[in-house]
Amino acid sequence: MSKQWSNVKLGEVLTHYQEYIEAPEPRMYPKLSVKLYGKGVALDAPADGMALKMKRHQLAKAGQVILSEIWGKKGAIGFVPPEGEGALCTSHFFLFDVRDDKLDRRWLQAIFDANYLQEQLDAEAKGTTGYAAVRPKILLACKIPLPPLAEQRRVVARVEELAAQIHEARTLRHHAAEETEVLLRSILAHDEKTKPTPMRELVKMRAPDVTVHADETYQFAGVYCFGRGVFKAARKSGMDFAYPRLTRLRAGEFVYPKLMAWEGAFGIVPPECDGCVVSTEFPVFEVNEDRVLPEVLDTYFRTPAVWPGIAGESTGTNVRRRRLNPKDFLNYEMPLPSRETQMTLRKVRAEVDALKRLQAETTAELDAILPSTLDKAFKGEL
Repeated sequence: MSKQWSNVKLGEVLTHYQEYIEAPEPRMYPKLSVKLYGKGVALDAPADGMALKMKRHQLAKAGQVILSEIWGKKGAIGFVPPEGEGALCTSHFFLFDVRDDKLDRRWLQAIFDANYLQEQLDAEAKGTTGYAAVRPKILLACKIPLPPLAEQRRVVARVEELAAQIHEARTLRHHAAEETEVLLRSILAHDEKTKPTPMRELVKMRAPDVTVHADETYQFAGVYCFGRGVFKAARKSGMDFAYPRLTRLRAGEFVYPKLMAWEGAFGIVPPECDGCVVSTEFPVFEVNEDRVLPEVLDTYFRTPAVWPGIAGESTGTNVRRRRLNPKDFLNYEMPLPSRETQMTLRKVRAEVDALKRLQAETTAELDAILPSTLDKAFKGEL
């Protein structure tokens, strides 16, 4: 049943904190980072009081509301966390005390979590200055639904209970994903018929096949480190990069970046990246499926225990600049499993991928539950 809650200006529940220090002490102060879109407040790199150029600063108190003057229009607002006590705030941030006699802080936290204020802040900021600053008066003029304190606490308790259940569901999914990877790796590890085989017998390197034109746009792909696979990256104009040639990926091929391969940046190209391009810094290989299935390569090279051996093939004096050249990769020997084991892995992998697709579909539904619940809460329908 919907309840008609009044909308009140934040000025009725927040007070602009206006105590300043003129000269910070010669010591290190904690600083705060206010994340966009209501994602919270965290500690940033500390600041040396002797090196500050601005004249007026404030020291934050835990539990205060902090607003970014520049990025408030993008929802950069939140509560100062306990570890932010005494953090130094420049004049580009504003602090506010909360009137606890009218407002349960958890209710306001739900407002922030839902990024409820962004539309109001953005609309008002655009009409003020050239760079759309959010001043204290703009925030204090924003309106929020405000039920009685007892009702705020009841609704927040229900929201927190739901959030805990969603977190538990996500945790269980994460653990299930980890266990399936362990299962796939164990299939390879328990094959007693493996044979050390150089990669040059299993894959064939492809030459770049795309000529870059300045007036065309290209959909790039990338490869995550730590065995997280191939992904769609940014679209870029031919004017935005210097590579004269690119390689167009085909689903089922194997690819890695020369620079980050030693950190597990390997993967088989998934269907969603078919047709994407990579620079010449990404060697691309056709897979000889008569000898090895793509699923086997994908599972093997995503295994953390494999990466130290790959790192041994990489060259470079700086650990962060190690490069895995294609020649060295092709000489690398992997324990090639029997065809029977490969087919077993393919079958299990297909079942795992089907489960992941189902999880991906339901993840969107899971992600929508909390925002929908918050929306109902603010309308008095919870």
